[in-house]
Amino acid sequence: MKFTKMSLVAALLVGSSAFAIDNVKVSGDAKVYYSTSDAERIVNGNNDASLFNTADSAAQAAASLSLSADLAEGISAGTKVTALSTLGLQGQLVSNVWEQGTNDTYTVNELWAAATVAKTTVKVGRMPLDTPLVFTETWSIMENTFEAAVLINQDIPNTTLIGAYVGGSNGQLVRDTNQTTATPNTGAGIGSVTHTQGVNTGTTFAQFYKGAYAAAAINNSWKPLTVQAWYFDATQIAQAYWLQADLNMNGVLVGAQYTMTDLTNSGLDTSSNTAYALMAGYTMKDVFTAKVSYSATGTDSIKHGAGFNLAGTGQSKLYTEAWWNYGKITQADTKTFHVSVEGTVAEIDLAAYYTNADQASRKVAGIEKANNDLSELTITATKSVGPLDATVAYINATVQNQNNTTTNNNSNTVQAYLTLNF
Repeated sequence: MKFTKMSLVAALLVGSSAFAIDNVKVSGDAKVYYSTSDAERIVNGNNDASLFNTADSAAQAAASLSLSADLAEGISAGTKVTALSTLGLQGQLVSNVWEQGTNDTYTVNELWAAATVAKTTVKVGRMPLDTPLVFTETWSIMENTFEAAVLINQDIPNTTLIGAYVGGSNGQLVRDTNQTTATPNTGAGIGSVTHTQGVNTGTTFAQFYKGAYAAAAINNSWKPLTVQAWYFDATQIAQAYWLQADLNMNGVLVGAQYTMTDLTNSGLDTSSNTAYALMAGYTMKDVFTAKVSYSATGTDSIKHGAGFNLAGTGQSKLYTEAWWNYGKITQADTKTFHVSVEGTVAEIDLAAYYTNADQASRKVAGIEKANNDLSELTITATKSVGPLDATVAYINATVQNQNNTTTNNNSNTVQAYLTLNF
């Protein structure tokens, strides 16, 4: 659902003479992100990439402001605006940015109204979503959001029922010139990644697969165990379901996921595919959390696996997802092993993530290609000082057959994230 008259919603938020506005919350943040990589970049037949080289680095700044308020009993509304700026760094210290090409711009990320009656809540407008196959991602400097209507009911004890319609998105989708088809973009990166689409539309929000529907039931009758079942119908691309169970008892973590994606009507594939993932771990509160997980996708689909993000950026909710190189673990005939350790030492949050995705030989457009294995090790350190959060990340990745070449593309990436919360 698209709000074309934003002034009406703005009036609801500030029209104190008409409404007794309570519980007004104002928050926001200012961010500066930087990344540099020596990933293979062929120029005139030579690999010309190097760390801290202008052409191989990206930086951007963002400022967000959020406002929410209770307009009446059971009725609330909110909005969020994000402004992006390159700070004039492009062409000097960096040549790439995280979002929106190289233009300074702003986006209305959220603009919603919600009503609650008894144990039922309806929320309509632009908003973040968190479902297994359509969700808001936070890895970039600006998150993707959706134009949607969501219904949540909790009349059944220990059970949440969810129904949703998604009509628009500012997440990246690869579309044809007639805006008739949409395919997921797989793989994380910088420069080519933008959450603003709108080819021939003049808006940052574009139609989401001509509408998508979701229905779910989440239950935790036994408190340590949460079980959820989801069904998705993205009419222009796929039908899918997702089953998941997670146990957290006395620090012991166990989880299982199973998903099926049917691309028969998409024009991308003529078949469906499945994926499953298993996870085991242990957590000691305020000390450390360690997990090990495994996933496998089916071989039915010649191009796609299952469990990929229908919102279009390639990131997956499977336990084994890589920290940075998204889109590999969900490809067809791929087996993935993932280990993560997170802990706090001397008030610094330290974490290490290792992902190994083993992909069998595959076909693209009917042509046999070499495998596309991934090995990624990421180490992060985060320190918070008052309202300032600072994170440094080092990523070493080897992507075999990158861009369908015969080389092993081993790369090093260094990233820095600064966020001032207010």
